[in-house]
Amino acid sequence: MAKEDLKTKVLERASEEDVELVNIQFTDIWGSMKNVTIPVGRLEEALDHGVWFDGSSIDGFTKIHESDMYLVPDENTFSLIPWKTEGPPVARMIADVHTPDGKPFEGCPRNALKKMLENARDAGFIYNTGPELEFFLFKTDNGTISAVPHDSGGYFDHNPRDSAHGIRREIINALHSFGIEVEMSHHEVAAGQHEINFKYGDALRTADNAQMLKYTVKSIAHINGLHGTFMPKPIEGVNGSGMHVHQSLFTNEGETVMYDSEGEFGLSETAKSFIAGQLSHVKGMAAVLSPTVNSYKRLVPGYEAPVYICWGPRNRSALIRIPRVSKGREASTRLELRCPDPSTNPYLAFAAMLGSGLDGIEKKLEVPEPQREDLYGLSADELKKRGIETLPGSLGEAIGFMEESKFMEKTLGEHIYSKYLEGKNAEWDNYRLHVSNWELDNYLSKY
Repeated sequence: MAKEDLKTKVLERASEEDVELVNIQFTDIWGSMKNVTIPVGRLEEALDHGVWFDGSSIDGFTKIHESDMYLVPDENTFSLIPWKTEGPPVARMIADVHTPDGKPFEGCPRNALKKMLENARDAGFIYNTGPELEFFLFKTDNGTISAVPHDSGGYFDHNPRDSAHGIRREIINALHSFGIEVEMSHHEVAAGQHEINFKYGDALRTADNAQMLKYTVKSIAHINGLHGTFMPKPIEGVNGSGMHVHQSLFTNEGETVMYDSEGEFGLSETAKSFIAGQLSHVKGMAAVLSPTVNSYKRLVPGYEAPVYICWGPRNRSALIRIPRVSKGREASTRLELRCPDPSTNPYLAFAAMLGSGLDGIEKKLEVPEPQREDLYGLSADELKKRGIETLPGSLGEAIGFMEESKFMEKTLGEHIYSKYLEGKNAEWDNYRLHVSNWELDNYLSKY
């Protein structure tokens, strides 16, 4: 649909629904959703000319002397906010950030992904993703957040152990109102842990949908007196929350390039090179895919969080898993990268994942031998003999690999790359210098 037709459709819908306010939403470098609200009377102006704001007030954007920026709403993202608020209906739109000269701002994560998707189209590919975000629901006490799970359920449990079934239904209904097609929801392994999966599709839309899922979970949880969190490892000793990402490439005409009936596991040589590219760059990507200090408390053996840099068919202990494909559904051939967690910025994560795969295709990289057995049961010597390396063991180590990665600088762009490293180094230093209760408990009386 032409841009002018989309604009007309948005304005008509806003009028029909008696919308009073419109939230214009965008995402900063760290993956946090930001928001500015305009009255509906300014919506047409916003669609024609954007919404100006002070970019210097957004961490990681611009300096005070170059602060003027504007938001360009994406007409395809207009929808009503479905949960009840006081007063007339409120709508929302997702926006891209632009500079005063009308160019896409290089520090906008959504723009970074759009640029990488354009590179893929130039190479003849469409990139689809299907992120699976896990999250916890915790109890609150008069507004104070606790780390006490809302229920005692386990994997695929149902009522009464899964007492969040009704809340997940509210979340699903809200997501449907946003135009997000949910395929499945269920209780996860840990008490209070859940997963809601939405339909696989174009990487830009699924990145948008991942952000809206986080926004919706937190909002619905708050309405129900709970706290929703996508923190990777909020409880010691139990499974953390991951964001496994299914990925595939199609031609610009919509034909899969992943499948080959004669290939090993039904994979084409293009698919194998894509896998090889991700394996070769994953250490440099780790600080984006697993971006917090807490992320590396999830990435340990034994909790279904892969740390071994390898691939294999249907092997959940491998970094990249090749799911089984049913006969007649060859177009669904895909790979699953299992190390990302939901604290990541999905726009930057998908940009890095796509860029690394395209690099593997361009260089015609060859994949190592596939791993078919449970890698958690292998000794360090056995892993070394097979040439299997591990992911970085801490955010500090991951930052070091990213600093050495020319690929990541090229993929994210100089602005995001430098600002991201600057912020993550500050975060790591803050953590590194902090004296924790664990240290006081173990050392204060001993020494």
